[in-house]
Amino acid sequence: MKLINRMKVFEQKYVFLRWATGAEYGKITYVGDDYVEFNIIDVDTMEYRETVIINSQLILEAVFGGADISRIVAEISSSLPDAGSL
Repeated sequence: MKLINRMKVFEQKYVFLRWATGAEYGKITYVGDDYVEFNIIDVDTMEYRETVIINSQLILEAVFGGADISRIVAEISSSLPDAGSL
């Protein structure tokens, strides 16, 4: 199985992604056959910093779990508005 096929399962999930020229925490928004759309998160402010389109052949590593990913999900979840206030 190719990495890109496995990554399709993790669309809309928070991950650590390493590619040929960088490595960042963020959210995979789209996985196609030829590219991945990735929203980078500033880990200090927990806000989206930028969106990058990465050639799928340049992706070297994707981390889908672990303490750092759990921390990011928890911090982003805590900044969401209460369901009662909507």
